[in-house]
Amino acid sequence: MKDKQQIKEFIAERVAKEFGDGDVVNLGIGLPTLVSHYIPKDVHVVFDSENGYTGAGQKPQEGEENPYLIDAGGGAATIRPFGCFFGSDVSFGLIRGGHVDYTVLGALQVDEKGNLANYMIPGKMVPGMGGAMDLVSGAKHVIIAMEHTQKGNHKILKECTLPMTGRNCVSLIITEMGVMKPTEHGLELLELAEDVTLDEIKAATGCELIVPDDLPVMK
Repeated sequence: MKDKQQIKEFIAERVAKEFGDGDVVNLGIGLPTLVSHYIPKDVHVVFDSENGYTGAGQKPQEGEENPYLIDAGGGAATIRPFGCFFGSDVSFGLIRGGHVDYTVLGALQVDEKGNLANYMIPGKMVPGMGGAMDLVSGAKHVIIAMEHTQKGNHKILKECTLPMTGRNCVSLIITEMGVMKPTEHGLELLELAEDVTLDEIKAATGCELIVPDDLPVMK
């Protein structure tokens, strides 16, 4: 059985398989930041950080942090030799102008229609929406990378109940249990993790799943 960190790394490694040469990718805070560690050496992806630079690299080793270089979530970051710094106006110009190919975000809730809620829990002190509302409307593809449930509660629902970040914006959902795609007919299961049964993922999902006859194992 995987522990929390192994689950996050498993999800991040699967997300990394979605990208190709030349893609501009924005990584949200938390689990999505791990994705940069799993890009194959022969695939050249440009990582964008919404706080003002492209060419973001992997997280620095302990003791090698630069206090002047952080990611959008305030964590220690690195930048590659071809990286570029700029102001928030250019950063959000890139996002709003449709120049980001993929954004990878976490979620509090996502539903079968591709609606996303990921920025607040009513009555609790948590970070606000930040740049997520721009990312889900400006990026060409929105990938949700998250654990399938939260303390046993459904995070993938028939309909979101928390305030929306964006409507009909999610392209793909990747969890430790499988890969799913919102469609006009409902939520389609594209891949199933090899250590998960179909009954288990159905029980952990708060909406019906469309299951193909020939269901691939999650890569």
